[in-house]
Amino acid sequence: MNGREKSDSAEVAVKPANKTGMPAAEQVERRAGTEGNAIPQSTSRTQGRADASQARDRIRVAARRNKKEKFTALLHHLTPEALRDAFDAIAKNAAAGIDGITWRDYEADLERKLADLHDRVQSGAYRATPSRRLYIPKPDGGQRPLAVAALEDKIVQRAVADVLNAIYEEDFLGFSYGFRPGRGAHDALDALSAAIYARKVNYIVDADIARFFDSVSKEWLARSLEHRIGDKRVLRLIQKWLRAGVLEDGRIEVPERGTGQGAAISPLLANVYLHYVLDLWAERWRRREAKGDMVIVRYADDAIFGFESETDARRFLDAMRERLAAFALTLHPDKTRLIEFGRFAAANRERRGLSKPETFKFLGFIFICGKSRKGGFLLKRKSRGDRMRAKLKQIKEGLRKRMHEPPARQGRWLGQVVQGWFNYHAVPTNFRVLSAFRFHVVDLWRRSLRRRSQKDVTTWERIESLAREWLPPPKILHPWPSDRFRVKHPRWEPYAGIPPVRI
Repeated sequence: MNGREKSDSAEVAVKPANKTGMPAAEQVERRAGTEGNAIPQSTSRTQGRADASQARDRIRVAARRNKKEKFTALLHHLTPEALRDAFDAIAKNAAAGIDGITWRDYEADLERKLADLHDRVQSGAYRATPSRRLYIPKPDGGQRPLAVAALEDKIVQRAVADVLNAIYEEDFLGFSYGFRPGRGAHDALDALSAAIYARKVNYIVDADIARFFDSVSKEWLARSLEHRIGDKRVLRLIQKWLRAGVLEDGRIEVPERGTGQGAAISPLLANVYLHYVLDLWAERWRRREAKGDMVIVRYADDAIFGFESETDARRFLDAMRERLAAFALTLHPDKTRLIEFGRFAAANRERRGLSKPETFKFLGFIFICGKSRKGGFLLKRKSRGDRMRAKLKQIKEGLRKRMHEPPARQGRWLGQVVQGWFNYHAVPTNFRVLSAFRFHVVDLWRRSLRRRSQKDVTTWERIESLAREWLPPPKILHPWPSDRFRVKHPRWEPYAGIPPVRI
């Protein structure tokens, strides 16, 4: 066999038989190998689902390309498939609105109902239903008002929010973390912790907007939306929800201000409002007015500002009060503070004969200026005591309802509750609080078991055995914030001592 024949035979492969027992298949040419990963498909694999991702990608690209462009045609993106995705995203056990329709009720004959809802939205015949007022307890003992929308309103609101997110995610600034896709509370906590370590932070302004969702100016909100949304039909949809009102004590009230907290569209509207009212202004103030270093982290209506100098901190706080007042917002007088905080705060205060630096609260944690074992600065985060007590109270009420269930069933439920609490609070420097929380849960469980009978002799040995079997042990689940922040936001800055990070 010559070289030509060897080459031809090397390029020919035998196609494997489709079924055993069948004759050998014909010879075929060998397929060329692919380099790297195959390109993922962007289109849907089934005919029953529309390719919504491509449409959102086109919106996202257009929004990124031109930051001042208005989108004049958006309503056609509210397809029956988009409404179906929005319906699937709603929690099955979510509270019903004033119509009393639950997720399970609407699921019956779903396709017909979604087709009818789609026709009403596109033709303008859709009407928003007033929300139902609901109050939930706050950790400080107060009541938080919520507006529970009807199920169809939830579907349309979520579908509209998905479309608008494709636009505004290109506009929102990096220090905004609340209610955004792919971002959560721990991302904000990591960013704040990393900034306190890496930047020149000596003073902290802990800002909290009082009754934000109830104070939003509908007029200014409409103006904010018109910067990017030129589709009058989408704007009218949003106005329908804002004007639908809230049913409370048998009366429908339409407040002059506010967006219903708890509605699917409210988080996005809140971010849009604060983007134009606070974020852009604070970023401009940082570039033009600040004399020293300044960091910003905002999660919904809770914002933390770090400053290098006290003068900048005081000037910014006064200017922010005036800025928010111009847009019908005010800072909470008790929760807004200016404190000395940072790696040099303890030494500077001790030199002046003052006590330890004050602490501040953010997203369920208390931030403390501490010391490491080697005597260096250590930023400590500890779970808020009022939040932990509120959770223990809920567990106590849950055990009372499950008092006569078998211990195994109680333990299975308690294990899920404790693990859920650990998943959020198990951060470095918080191990003692985790241990204390688990101890109190075990004690509540022991007391609940002993109340089942006057002759019950549940000992600590037995309850500890049950706890070892059903409750997870206290364990730190989150990495150090600076490490996780560096991985999620890789940068190479040799002058700052940050090495290249590979994901």
